[in-house]
Amino acid sequence: MISIEQIRPEHTWQLRRDVLYPGMMKHEMEMPEDIDGIHFGAFTDNKLAGVVSLFQNGTSFQFRKLAVDAAMQKAGIGKGLLAYINKYAEENDGTRLWCNARTDAIGFYLKLGFVETEDRFSKNGIDYVIMEKMITPPLTQPG
Repeated sequence: MISIEQIRPEHTWQLRRDVLYPGMMKHEMEMPEDIDGIHFGAFTDNKLAGVVSLFQNGTSFQFRKLAVDAAMQKAGIGKGLLAYINKYAEENDGTRLWCNARTDAIGFYLKLGFVETEDRFSKNGIDYVIMEKMITPPLTQPG
């Protein structure tokens, strides 16, 4: 059973480091933009198993630093986090959810309805592609 809740930015740092940047120091995981984001944690048995940070710019929502504990991967935690932030963006008038996806994660995002854009880049030896998913607002019921 997964529960997802909003967490403080510094609570994302350990998983960010362990999963995404294993050679770096924990304090190096802080991003200046963290103060402007909303951070979510996925918990199983009261243990933090996954994290993601969400940033809004108008109706566009970018998520960054999606990380799932290596021992918990392939258990639906990343999928659950993305479904949660998709719903959050939808409820906050979002029209687009996007990320800078590592190229080795393209398949994961494609399965969840994201599409690759033409935009690709490399940073610190890691190749990325911008992937996006358009958010369709729910139909309002006549009332």
